[in-house]
Amino acid sequence: MEPIIIVLIILVVLVFIALIKTIQVIPQASAAIVERFGRYTRTLNAGLNIVVPFIDSIRNRIDLREQVVPFPPQPVITQDNLVVNIDTVIYYQVTDARAATYEVASYIQAIEQLTVTTLRNIIGGMDLERTLTSREEINAALRGVLDEATGKWGIRVNRVELKAIEPPTSIQDSMEKQMRADRDKRAAILQAEGVRQSQILTAEGEKQSSILRAEGEAKAAALRAEGEAQAIRVVFESIHAGDPDTRSCSPTSTSRCSRRSPKATPTSSGSCRARSATPSRVSAAPSATSTRRAAAAPSPSPARRTAKRPPSTDPFSLVHDQWWPLDLHGGEATLTM
Repeated sequence: MEPIIIVLIILVVLVFIALIKTIQVIPQASAAIVERFGRYTRTLNAGLNIVVPFIDSIRNRIDLREQVVPFPPQPVITQDNLVVNIDTVIYYQVTDARAATYEVASYIQAIEQLTVTTLRNIIGGMDLERTLTSREEINAALRGVLDEATGKWGIRVNRVELKAIEPPTSIQDSMEKQMRADRDKRAAILQAEGVRQSQILTAEGEKQSSILRAEGEAKAAALRAEGEAQAIRVVFESIHAGDPDTRSCSPTSTSRCSRRSPKATPTSSGSCRARSATPSRVSAAPSATSTRRAAAAPSPSPARRTAKRPPSTDPFSLVHDQWWPLDLHGGEATLTM
């Protein structure tokens, strides 16, 4: 009885092991490579799968999710012979589990080495300044090369990022000094522009002030001149309105008035009025000296002449092409009113 029991126990154990090997559960976003006697048979997808125990074996389980692999810093020489250390990060995804298993021995190592060589080729054609400012260009170039090379491996490279670009310490110090000098230069330029703009605005303000002041003075002078002209015009009109050439002559002095002023005609009231307007200053009463000379002089004198006074622009003179009678007696000219 005992050997039979032992055999039964062994059979149960074998059946249990066979069941375990027959039923295979593959998690989501994963795949398994099945080999039968060392040859690829099929790929198990996510879910419950049944294989032949002791005949079929699972070669590899592959994660189909997108993977992130950071690579250590790699020394790269630029076009201007400077060594920089560049850290890269690769985002890839396995699209074909069979190709990723049989086309390349280790696709992670292959991607890393391909990234290093491609990065050196790209950076070797750039100088340091362009390398520091062209990350997007480098990323695009790396992604294109890697995606083309890894396509036959069943891998798709989604993104390639440069984590850091570290130039040598001496270059970093030089760059910091250059940046500091550039900032100082920009600050000096801005300060000079501010001073220049301030001076320009000040000069414009002074110019505008001078122009306004000159315009004000010109307007004030024009107004003063206009006021003086108006005052002179009022005085002139007042003098003409007062008729200063009008004289009162007695009946007994009509002949004398006629003799002294041939152009005056007696009026009905016994007065005579000058035909032409004479200035008030001239028509005023003659001085005593001129009166004595006029009385001593014989009337009328054959040497009597007339003199024409030139026209005057003075409004107070009131003389406009008047003929003034002159008595020449004793070598002296006497003005006859």
